[in-house]
Formats: sequence, C-alpha cells, structure tokens
Amino acid sequence: CFVGTKETAFIYAVTSAGLVHSVTRSCSAGNMTECSCDTNLRHGGSASEGWHWGGCSDDIHYGMTFSRKFLDVPVKKNVTGKSGSGLAAMNLHNSEAGRQAVAKLMSVDCRCHGVSGSCAVKTCWKTMSSFEKIGQFLKDKYENSIQISDRLKKKLRRKEKSQRKIPIGKEDLLYINKSPNYCVEDQKLGIPGTQGRECNRTSEGPDGCNLLCCGRGYNTHVVRHVERCECKFVWCCYVRCRRCETMTDVHTCK
Repeated sequence: CFVGTKETAFIYAVTSAGLVHSVTRSCSAGNMTECSCDTNLRHGGSASEGWHWGGCSDDIHYGMTFSRKFLDVPVKKNVTGKSGSGLAAMNLHNSEAGRQAVAKLMSVDCRCHGVSGSCAVKTCWKTMSSFEKIGQFLKDKYENSIQISDRLKKKLRRKEKSQRKIPIGKEDLLYINKSPNYCVEDQKLGIPGTQGRECNRTSEGPDGCNLLCCGRGYNTHVVRHVERCECKFVWCCYVRCRRCETMTDVHTCK
C-alpha cells in the first residue's frame, strides 16, 4: 500500500546514500582491504597558487560502485513483467539520486604549511559532507519530489502533461502514488495516527503541535517528576541526596 509513495522514494535514496557514506568512510579509515584513499588526485594541484592535492581524499567512486552492486543488481535480476520493470526503474532512479547527493556535496578541505602559519603552501583533499547535511539535502528533495505517470513504459516521465518537457534530474526523487493520510489511524495500513502523540508547543518543526496534530489541536496536562538531586558523597561511605519535585507541562495531540 506504500509502494511508490514519496516516503518510499526517500527511503530508497537515503539507504543508498548511507551505504555510500559508510563504505567510503571505512575505505578512508583503512578498515577495508579492497579500497583505501582516492589516489587519482595526488601529484596534482596548482603550483602557481601554492596548493597541491594530498592527504587522504575520500574514494567515493568505490563507495558508489559498491552501492550499485549491492542495492541495484538484485532489483534488476528480480524484475518481472511490464509494471514491475517500471516500478523497479523508479526505485533504481531514487537509489541513484541518493548516491548523487553524496557526490554533489563533496567538499575540499585544506591544511596550511609555512613559517608561523603563513600558509605559503596548502595541502588539499576531497571529503564527504556529514550525513546530517546529506540527509537534509534529500529531505528537501523529498519535499519537492516529482509525481510520474503510472503508465511506466520505456522511460520515466512526469504525470503532469504541461510539465513533461521539463527534464527529470538525476538528483530528483520520484513517486507514483500519493501518500496515505498519516494523521488518522488506519489499522489495515498499519498507520497509528498522531492522536495522543506528545508534541512541542513552541516548535515550528515536525515535532510541533501545529504540524504533528494535523490541525486538531492538543491537550495540556501537568506531569509531576520526583527524582534524587543535590547528591553528595559522605565519608565514609554513602551518598546523601535530596528528593526534588518538578512540574512540567506535557502537550499531546487530540
């Protein structure tokens, strides 16, 4: 029931990106015998500008190749029927979008060399961004994902006829089916809904009551906490504590 939704697209992308990131990090750390640092960049740079490639550049090429073999090859082997092949093509695209996100966000780090930190010469290397940054990039792609036609044939194309001349980018996330309503409980679909979920009244993010409660509002109740506090070690040999009580407001979705 969740096949071909925006959420499925994000899962394929973030899983693929996570595999690239993890394998590439392991290569650079020397934890794998099959790979190490990217040596293709060494002995290059710009002598006139005073910098050269060095250090240990992340070998993202190996990470991406490994991800394709591990995730894509089984999908291609198990494809049967026209509808299955179309859905598989969409999933393969979303997996590749995750890998492209890691590649796109590669950055260059440099270290200065010279007398008293003069930075007369710089050694530079390529490194991946943090996975948090990659995840946020894919989250933005998820929020702007493209719905494609459910009549998948030779190629993926947008559902809206007026937009079909706009090419689909390698980094775009694609989906076929609209997402179900996650706000309301649906036992058949395995959706718990958001009723009773604790939310943050002051947050404007996904944990905020306005978004999480889906416009239904929220209830507020006071919770009493009792815990040990102001503990001190008394010679010899025990710990003496006070009992502290705090009252906090807890907000839950209606």
